Amino acid sequence: MPSTNSESIPRTLDGALDPEWLTAVLAPIAYGDRVSRVEVVDPLQINQRIKATIVRFRAHFESGRSEALCLKGFLDRPEVKPSLAGMRETRFYTDIAGKVAFRHPAPVAMPFDEESQQGIRYMRDLVEEGAHFCSALEPFDASRTARSLEQLAKLHASYQTLGPVDDIPWTGRNIEWISGIVPVELLQKLLLDERSKGIPEAQQDAHRLLAALKALSAVDAERRMFLIHGDCHAGNVFEIDGGAGLIDFDLLQKGGWSLDVVYHINATLPVEVSEKEERALLRHYLETAKGLGSDVPDDEEAWKQYRMSAVYGYFLWGITQTVKRDIINAFCHRLSHAVARHDSYRLLGV
Repeated sequence: MPSTNSESIPRTLDGALDPEWLTAVLAPIAYGDRVSRVEVVDPLQINQRIKATIVRFRAHFESGRSEALCLKGFLDRPEVKPSLAGMRETRFYTDIAGKVAFRHPAPVAMPFDEESQQGIRYMRDLVEEGAHFCSALEPFDASRTARSLEQLAKLHASYQTLGPVDDIPWTGRNIEWISGIVPVELLQKLLLDERSKGIPEAQQDAHRLLAALKALSAVDAERRMFLIHGDCHAGNVFEIDGGAGLIDFDLLQKGGWSLDVVYHINATLPVEVSEKEERALLRHYLETAKGLGSDVPDDEEAWKQYRMSAVYGYFLWGITQTVKRDIINAFCHRLSHAVARHDSYRLLGV
C-alpha cells in the first residue's frame, strides 16, 4: 500500500480511480497484478447525510481478471472540511470489522492520513454479490425490521470479543456534544419549517427538545456502554440471502443499546405499524441479545430505557438540512410521534 500521508491520498474521483494508484492501494488483492483500466459501474452518488462520494466500479487487471469494488470518500469537494466521521468508519474497517459477527461490506483497502483526516474506503461491491440496499423510505414490515435488529444485537454484543468499548480510544459518546451542533434558534426554525406538518405540536418546542436530549445524555452515561451504530435508519441497511446487514459507520460510537433500537424501529416503520409491533420487536431484540450473551436489562427496565431514548433519533432528523425533503419529513413524522407516544419528555423530567 502506498504511503498514507495527506499528499499521497487522492482528493478527486479521477485520482481515486487512477489505475496506477489502484495498483498500489489494491495490493492485498492484486497479488502483483497491475490495474490496466477502471470501469465505473454506477453514476456518481453523493451520500446526502455526509456528502461523501460513493462509487461502484470494476478494476480490470492486466491478467484479464477483474474485481467489483465500491469506494467512499470526500472527493472533489474542497469546501468540505475533514471530520471525525471518516476516521471512525476507517477505524471500524481496520480495527473491528474482522472481529465482529454481523454483516457489513468487506473492506479491501483503507488509506487514511491521521493528521489531515483524509482517506478513502475501498470495499467489495455487495450489489455484485446479490445484495439489495434499502432506501430510507422503503416500506418495511415487522419481519424486515426484526432481521436488522438481529444485526444490531450482534454489533452490540461485540464487546465480548473486542473487550470493553471504553478501551476503544477513538470512540466517543456523540450524544454528549450533538446538542451543540445547532443554536436553539436555528433548531426552532427547522422544527417549524415544512417538516412541522408531521410533528405533534408538543414536539415542536426546540428548547424542550434540547433539554430532553441533555437529560437523555446524562441518563445514558449511567448505563452500560455498547458499541452502537448511531444512525440505523433503513437507508443504512442492506439485505442479502434472506438476512440483513449494516453500512455507514460514520457515527459509530459508544452508548446505551436503546439509542439504536428505538431509533431503528421507529425510523423503519410507519407510525401505525410501530405502535402495533414495537413491544414485540423490542422483546425480539432482547431475546437475541441475551442469546448472544449481552448484558441487557429485563423487559420492564428495557421498555423504560427504550421510551426515554426516542429523543435521540428525533433530534438527529430535527437538525437535518441536507437530505431530500421527503425523507426529512417522513423521519421527523415517525420519530416525533414515537417521542409523543412514549411520553419521553416527561420520563426525562423536562
